[in-house]
Amino acid sequence: MQQRATTTLWRPTGPEELDLVRESEWRAWPPRLPEQPIFYPVLDEEYAIRIARDWNVPASGVGYVTRFEVDSEFLRRYPVQQAGGRTILELWVPAEELEEFNAHIVGRIEVVHEFR
Repeated sequence: MQQRATTTLWRPTGPEELDLVRESEWRAWPPRLPEQPIFYPVLDEEYAIRIARDWNVPASGVGYVTRFEVDSEFLRRYPVQQAGGRTILELWVPAEELEEFNAHIVGRIEVVHEFR
């Protein structure tokens, strides 16, 4: 059986969201809050590091960068959004599609950086 191609994504996150990911056994992102209509995974590790270090640490004392794989064919429905410079690339996943997005995560979500 042929394995499907995957795309590596990163997600900067704070401690509350990470606790919910841990509760999912590292397999899913939690539902968005009402004031969060979009889920934003990013395509560049350095961009994720900047957000975790420069935004999450001041906001909550700690910032994490997670890495995970998603089925590449599924991701084609989300155009890459350039949110600034050349490497500031993200996907905009509507909150109502997050459950389906989670179903296309391959393997586990892993923490690759922690900043305090």
